[in-house]
Amino acid sequence: MLLPGSGKLARRRKLLSFRFRLSWRLVIRLLVTAVFLLPLFWMLTAALHPQGRPLPTTLTVSLDFTLDNFGRVLELVPMGRYTLNSLVVVLLAVPLTLLTSSWAGFGMAQLPTASQRRWIVLSLAVLMVPSVALWSTRFFIYAWLGWYNTILALIAPAIMGTSPFFVLMFYRAFRRIPTAIYEAARLEGAGVLASWWQIGVPIARPTAVGVALLTFILYWSDFVSPLLYLRSQSRYTLPIALQLLQQLTPSQWALLMAGAVLATVIPVMLFLLLQPYFARLGN
Repeated sequence: MLLPGSGKLARRRKLLSFRFRLSWRLVIRLLVTAVFLLPLFWMLTAALHPQGRPLPTTLTVSLDFTLDNFGRVLELVPMGRYTLNSLVVVLLAVPLTLLTSSWAGFGMAQLPTASQRRWIVLSLAVLMVPSVALWSTRFFIYAWLGWYNTILALIAPAIMGTSPFFVLMFYRAFRRIPTAIYEAARLEGAGVLASWWQIGVPIARPTAVGVALLTFILYWSDFVSPLLYLRSQSRYTLPIALQLLQQLTPSQWALLMAGAVLATVIPVMLFLLLQPYFARLGN
């Protein structure tokens, strides 16, 4: 037998518990946001700092800030050309990585269970090979193919899915689809590519977004590949531009921070533009 007012007390407890969980989620989100935004804010304040003065030690913006550092960076290094080169690389590498890694993951998901395990072990073994062990091999292969000093040398890993990790991500997404759905599609006359496009891709859309973001960051910040496989400075990308800027002005930290801000603008703008899509995807 319920006591008078016990139902109202239970509802009040549930409401307080919900508010407590909501407040903790908000606190955690604010902390995560601060971890990512505070370094960007400090980098911006350092870029606005006048040359010849020590870098700021706080997150406050000085009243005598200047924009001359950005103009000086553009005079020393052709940031526009290097930014365009980086954009071309990521615009080619991201779709190619999505295509090849999703195909490989879809193919693994269609294999018998024993074969899937063997391919998973092989993928993990390849994933553990350090990239430094492949530099010289890739150099000779690119030179033999005539890809040395071309953009093909930078996007060549995308032809094989960029990383086995991306293949395993897609494999995990396609593996969650019941086999009966694929069998029903085959009975309706759908081929492998039709099943991949009409059944697998819509379900694996969150995985595709994650792989696209990781691929973008990987190729946008790639420093070693342009340094090893490019000879012409006109083909360099933004990481090389920052290195050149550091060599030209090793003690001018305000200029270096200004260059870093210019290299970070496009990824930040892309993230902000995709925020509505991420929100819909999460819901």
